[in-house]
Amino acid sequence: MGSKNKLKRFIENEAFTNVIQPSRQEIFEGFHLKGKWNTIFNNNNPIILELGCGKGEYSIALARKNPQFNYIGVDIKGARFWRGAKTALAENLTNVVFLRTQIELIDLCFATKEVSEIWITFPDPQIKFKRMKHRLTNPEFLRKYQQILIKKGVVHLKTDSEFLHGYTLGILQEGKHNIIYAHHHIYNNSHSPEEAILTQTFYEKQFLEKNKAITYIKFRTHYK
Repeated sequence: MGSKNKLKRFIENEAFTNVIQPSRQEIFEGFHLKGKWNTIFNNNNPIILELGCGKGEYSIALARKNPQFNYIGVDIKGARFWRGAKTALAENLTNVVFLRTQIELIDLCFATKEVSEIWITFPDPQIKFKRMKHRLTNPEFLRKYQQILIKKGVVHLKTDSEFLHGYTLGILQEGKHNIIYAHHHIYNNSHSPEEAILTQTFYEKQFLEKNKAITYIKFRTHYK
C-alpha cells in the first residue's frame, strides 16, 4: 500500500464515527471508555472483541449475523481496519466499532468482566523464541483476557500456524484451562462449529488456496 493511500485512510479514520483512536497517554492516564463501552453502542448487549482484526472481515461478518451482540475490532494498524470501518458505515452496522491500540494494553482499555468473548484470527505466530512474549496466547496475555472476560467468557483462536496451534494447546493443557473444542483442520471436519467457518478472511483464503490447514481452538481461561 502506497504512503498516499495510507495517509488518506488515516485521515478518513479520524472522521469515522465507528473508529476510536486513543493515545497511549490517554490509555495509561485512565481511558474514558474503560467500563463504559456500552455507551458507544447505546445498549447493554454482550461485547465481543476481535484482536488483531486486520481488515475487520471477521468482526463485520459476526456483526451482520448477530445484531444482538456488540463487536469491537482491535488492531494497531488503522490503515488495515479502515476497510472494515468503511464497510460498517456503508451498511449501517451500528453494532461494530474499531479500536486502534496495541493488544498488550487491552486490560487498560476494558474493565474487569466487561467482555463476553474474544476472537484471535490469524495472528503472527511469533515463532522465534525471543518473540515469545508477543504470542497472543502466552500466559501473560491469557491472564489479561481472563481479567476482562465474564466468568464463562470464551476465547477463539483461528490460525494457519501448526506451531501456534500446538503451542497454545500446550499452554492450555499445562495451565489446566478448559479446552472446549480443538481441531487441526476445521474445513476437513464435518463437526466444526458454525462460528469457526462463518467467513473466510483475506489471509485465510490465501492460506486455503495453498492447501494450508486452518486450525481452531475454543477455550476458557482458568487462573486462580
